[in-house]
Amino acid sequence: MNTADAATFYRENGFYLHTTPLMDGAAIADTIRGMEAVRDGHYETGTPPEDSPWKPGNDPRTLCKIEMAQQSNRAIMAAVANSRLGALAAEVTGASMIQAWWVQLLMKPPVAPAGTFNTNVGWHQDGQYWTCWEPGSEVFTAWLALSDVTEGAGAMRFVPGSHHWGLLNQGDFYGQELDGQIQVPEGRTWKETVCALPPGGVSFHHHLTLHASGPNTSASPRLSLAIHLRTEHSTPKPGPREGLLEFLDVQERCPVIWER
Repeated sequence: MNTADAATFYRENGFYLHTTPLMDGAAIADTIRGMEAVRDGHYETGTPPEDSPWKPGNDPRTLCKIEMAQQSNRAIMAAVANSRLGALAAEVTGASMIQAWWVQLLMKPPVAPAGTFNTNVGWHQDGQYWTCWEPGSEVFTAWLALSDVTEGAGAMRFVPGSHHWGLLNQGDFYGQELDGQIQVPEGRTWKETVCALPPGGVSFHHHLTLHASGPNTSASPRLSLAIHLRTEHSTPKPGPREGLLEFLDVQERCPVIWER
């Protein structure tokens, strides 16, 4: 798919998949080692992540979600600041500037034999959590796969065109029931697309696109980085920089990864 087709697909569907790896095998391996180190509480830079649902020592059978891990490990930062990622994001959105403003490390373990651990990601729109931005801001996510993310490994699911439905304020990232949790607006149709990716592949999704992921039934953890991006068409709400925008003006943590 050429650049014009990718931009059109993203605009119409609210997501776009790029299955050609943006990183070579060595860089992927370095990033995985960095993710494992941060998960285990080893911070190469001396700076810990931000307060996160996951704490070192937590049960490895639970979903590992760590906020701003790139500030703790150089290989993770290199993956976030990848100029190929920035250029592709600019092509898909038509932007002149791309900045990473928040990052989440995600490690979804295989389903435990007893099935007692909640590792699904429930249907939600990122925009319901991103209230720090002015309405209409162009903020979106690059979801970078670091492992082979097959359907069985818990690949993300998108609802094509749901970014045209407006902010629904329904669903929950931590919700475990994936059926019938969203009230579909009148005249709209619910259809799911499963988005498998190879290591180094990436998907982009609009902040209003409904998405979720089911259990990882493979033999290995599903590894990814959710890299939240913004373009020049974005405005933080007035007030002090805090919460998700605390480091927006700190290049060492929130780098501009593309600029014309």
